[in-house]
Amino acid sequence: MRDRRRGRVEWPDVARKRWTVDELIAGVRGGDRRALARAISYVENADPLASPLVRALYPETGKAAVIGVTVFIRSMGSRGHRGGLAEATLQAVLLLDAAGKDVVFVETVGAGQSDVEVTGIADTVLLVLMPGSGDSVQALKAGIMEIPDVIAVNKSDHPAAKTMLTEVRSIVALGPVERRPQVLLTDALRGENVPALWGLLETDRASLERDGLLDERRRENLAAEVFAVASSRARSRLEEQVADDPELRSVLAAVQRRELDPLTAVDEILEKVFHLDRSDDR
Repeated sequence: MRDRRRGRVEWPDVARKRWTVDELIAGVRGGDRRALARAISYVENADPLASPLVRALYPETGKAAVIGVTVFIRSMGSRGHRGGLAEATLQAVLLLDAAGKDVVFVETVGAGQSDVEVTGIADTVLLVLMPGSGDSVQALKAGIMEIPDVIAVNKSDHPAAKTMLTEVRSIVALGPVERRPQVLLTDALRGENVPALWGLLETDRASLERDGLLDERRRENLAAEVFAVASSRARSRLEEQVADDPELRSVLAAVQRRELDPLTAVDEILEKVFHLDRSDDR
């Protein structure tokens, strides 16, 4: 509304509204964009409402097609990455699924650990390559070919596009016949072959579903998610405990001075933080 005294428009402070769990659950189920946006914000910020929200909606997930898109370029995007997709990403996908979205895209940029682990939550993985990048071809030769279900060589008008297409297809031909990714030349800006690319993604997912591999992949993904989140939380707890405990800091310092070997240090830290008996691992 307009405040005539101040000469400006003032809107009700809807963005700062504190939603209840029940309101969020009902809103997400009903496809309310504001509720969904707020729910995603809560999981991103590790809000106390995030866990009960995801817990309530989880049984209603598993309907959306989740497509992982990894863009292989030289980028700063993966610097500082500590391994594993953020826990918030996993929860956001579940919320979008519960909100009735038919397709959810999960994008990673760069060639870091996150690009490998996008396979842990995606039904289908699309790898996008840029012509002129020698890194891309080298990565394919080094084993990144195990990641994608479909490959797009983008910027088809680039002088090196067709050469890269030929190289990628030759590398793909060396892989297992049953799961060789389809390769397509595209141009996103002009929309060239984009419908055909979508067709390949749909065909690949239908093939996985027909052969019973989609359910198998999803079961494996869900188990992997549990361990990924558990590992992330365990590491955070370890780092916090070491930072707050003089005794544990001295253990770490002893390793840094090469007075104590890392494995012994691990035993001592785990024993104190998680009360694990060292003999359990022997």
